[in-house]
Amino acid sequence: MNFGTLYLCPTPLGNMEDITLRALRILGEADKIAAEDTRRTRKLLSRYNIHTPLTSYHEHNRHKKGAVILAWLQAGLQVALVSDAGTPGIADPGEALVKDALSNGIQVVSLPGPVAAVTALVASGLPCVPFAFYGFLSARGSDRKATVSRILGEDKTVIFYEAPHRLVKTLAELHADEESRQVVVARELTKVYEQFVRGTLTEVQAHFSVNEPRGECTVLLAGKVNMPCLVEPVMLVEDLLKKGLTKKEAIREAAIRLKLPRNDVYKRVLKKNKDS
Repeated sequence: MNFGTLYLCPTPLGNMEDITLRALRILGEADKIAAEDTRRTRKLLSRYNIHTPLTSYHEHNRHKKGAVILAWLQAGLQVALVSDAGTPGIADPGEALVKDALSNGIQVVSLPGPVAAVTALVASGLPCVPFAFYGFLSARGSDRKATVSRILGEDKTVIFYEAPHRLVKTLAELHADEESRQVVVARELTKVYEQFVRGTLTEVQAHFSVNEPRGECTVLLAGKVNMPCLVEPVMLVEDLLKKGLTKKEAIREAAIRLKLPRNDVYKRVLKKNKDS
């Protein structure tokens, strides 16, 4: 039996010019296009005069429609999968369809193209390698709390997506313990109002507290700096205290010099005092 092929076709994040010639060819030649949002995909297809039949495939129908798409593939049809924007399979239901296709012996071909996380990362100014990607955070509950804790513990650049109406709350959760950690919020990538807001968690949270965030948001958080030596920041604080600085001033100055979160220096000084 000759099975069809499942093509993963990246689509533009915003600017419709950001699509490859190969993706356009596959979208035009496929028997079916499975789209997360058929209305959005139809606009793209109309722009490039592509008339391939569309079907919806999203989080709420992925079990039922996934079975239909597998049947098409097993019957020899060529199916192109697209997401709302970017590369399908990353933080969207396309991941499940890929697994099902492979487990049924169906070939999966991935085309290169836009990914919001990588597009934001390379322009963020934060270390690009290594990085950890968390997709969309849970909206509430213990899962969210545990995820935020894991993110704060990462020693590499962390990338995740967040809805604009939850952005300020998320920044506040991260800020609670790591106010001086560097963060970048990239919004409306590749669109007319693309914006990168860079700074400490304190600065970026303050910005979005008075400037309502809109559009798709990609958040990048600098990795936690792990000092191999406990004594170094403590010794620096003690030296600064001898020079007449207050404890608060000494901790702030030590954090700046050592490029450490201020709260991290404070905890180290506190631990040293308890152990003494």
